[in-house]
Amino acid sequence: MSKSDSGSVDPSVGSTMSRDSLQARSAWLRQLREFFWSRGFLEVETPVLSRDTVIDRHIEPISLQVPGVSTPFFLQTSPEYLMKRLLRLGEPAIFQIAHAFRAGERGDQHNPEFTLCEWYRVGDDYQAGQDFLAELTQAMLGVSVVERLTYRQAFQRWAGVDPFSDSTETIVHLAQLAAGDDVEESFSRDLSLDILFTESIQPRLGRDAPILLIDYPADQAALAKVARREYGWVAERFELFWKGMELANGYHELLDSNELERRQHQINQERVDEGKEILPEGSRLVEAMKQGLPPCSGVALGVERTLQALLGMESIAEVMTFPIDRA
Repeated sequence: MSKSDSGSVDPSVGSTMSRDSLQARSAWLRQLREFFWSRGFLEVETPVLSRDTVIDRHIEPISLQVPGVSTPFFLQTSPEYLMKRLLRLGEPAIFQIAHAFRAGERGDQHNPEFTLCEWYRVGDDYQAGQDFLAELTQAMLGVSVVERLTYRQAFQRWAGVDPFSDSTETIVHLAQLAAGDDVEESFSRDLSLDILFTESIQPRLGRDAPILLIDYPADQAALAKVARREYGWVAERFELFWKGMELANGYHELLDSNELERRQHQINQERVDEGKEILPEGSRLVEAMKQGLPPCSGVALGVERTLQALLGMESIAEVMTFPIDRA
């Protein structure tokens, strides 16, 4: 054991996990794999390094240069693009427990390197994708009920506003009150909805039981299909929340390559407006979509966050061996 110059034990060499947590994590991951195997899923592995990266307004990938290769590579923020390309092999259901990387993510619920369990099942529509995530939640969290609520219902209940029909002025005003900020010019409609969600809604989600939040606004679709409701267009996207924490994000997957290209370009324009780096749009996923991907739903579950909520830990560091400051 290394010691500092003063002779005391250097805490940075030790793990932030207890032995009990280490064993609990191992047992839970074994149970998670058995859940998928028993339902006919094939476990797969995809590269951590890729020329492609998920293009998202709020997610920052980590890039690096591989010696002898001119094109920059990215540590994957999610195995999403690569797993979808694997679906063309004809396997009906695949899952992966993979390391993922995102720049600038530090805090009680974030670390730049973390673990995702991600899965795709061919033939699952929006409802089937939700049902499977609810089934997994009951099995892996030991709960009997998983509630469902639309994005619109959540805003009406806890923020007192309809995110689809109320005016931007009304939404901005409520966001200013929630944030305690009087500078109206700095609040767009999108930012205001984000603030209201963070301050007024998310802390209340999953207090009594895990909850699936569904039917996000269409402009928050990411890689999900969109559909028409009586009050407007929604993304066929569902997220799992428990104890105020987001644990999983799922889509009824987009299959239209032209729409994917349009969204990628739009997001890059938004990133430029915010002073962020442009990410490569010509992905191999676009080409795979042009050749044909099967209809499916897919979900990414944050392993550490789920264990953090399950074990009642204050920090994500308590359920990983060596977070970034000790890696």
